[in-house]
Amino acid sequence: MKPSKDISRLIEIMAALRAPNTGCPWDIEQNFETIAPYTIEEAYEVSDAIARGDFDDLRLELGDLLLQVVYHAQMAQEIGEFDFGDVVEAVTTKMIRRHPHVFGDEEARSAGMAKGMWEQIKSVEKAEKRATRLARGLDPEDHGKGFLDGIPVAFPALTRALKLQEKAARVGFDWKEAAPILDKIEEEIGELREAMGKADKAAIQDEFGDVLFALVNFGRHLHIDSEAALSGTNDKFRKRFHHVERELEVAGRSLDEASLDEMEALWQQAKKAK
Repeated sequence: MKPSKDISRLIEIMAALRAPNTGCPWDIEQNFETIAPYTIEEAYEVSDAIARGDFDDLRLELGDLLLQVVYHAQMAQEIGEFDFGDVVEAVTTKMIRRHPHVFGDEEARSAGMAKGMWEQIKSVEKAEKRATRLARGLDPEDHGKGFLDGIPVAFPALTRALKLQEKAARVGFDWKEAAPILDKIEEEIGELREAMGKADKAAIQDEFGDVLFALVNFGRHLHIDSEAALSGTNDKFRKRFHHVERELEVAGRSLDEASLDEMEALWQQAKKAK
């Protein structure tokens, strides 16, 4: 079998890997649950390649992510649910339907108008999806019956917190401005201190989560994405620590040999250099 730019070749390769008698033993053993973590991991690696501006890696990582889609479609085909063609048909139908200003007669003079159409059409689709699930004898909701239950639990925790808050805000359950949320954060920190004073590990974790949730809410009101902000801080920390490591190496010392005071002095040096 030879490589190809044709998607059908990738589908053939996946089918061969899953073939009961001649395929790869590891691939044959996999199921939706075992493959799902790899799907999430590949999406992160795509994001990482974009953040680094590495188009060679991006090309490869997009291929890995596409493989995940083909993998899930192959497993679904094996149990008679759908195949890759059905996935493509579903998404092309959705895109055409949600862009009547591009593929139909509607007009959208701004991004805001386009988004409004998108949301209106999504609500119609949601009702249709509910009816389809009912007809199949399934729970009409994907993740439950509550207003917030449609937000995927597999999202990173900071992102999920943001999505939950945004959706609650649509029905008015929200702070009117950012400033009072600082008081809420201080209140949550006070409750965290209290839990720490009692040495209650479960309560400490619970209160720590409340602090993080309140901080995400504060960031949302400041129009700051918490995931992006923390990602930036992570990178800043890595660069400063690398400066410490590099300066110690120049001095002929290792991280293990350096004292905390030495490392702190080099850290402050890195901060000033920015």
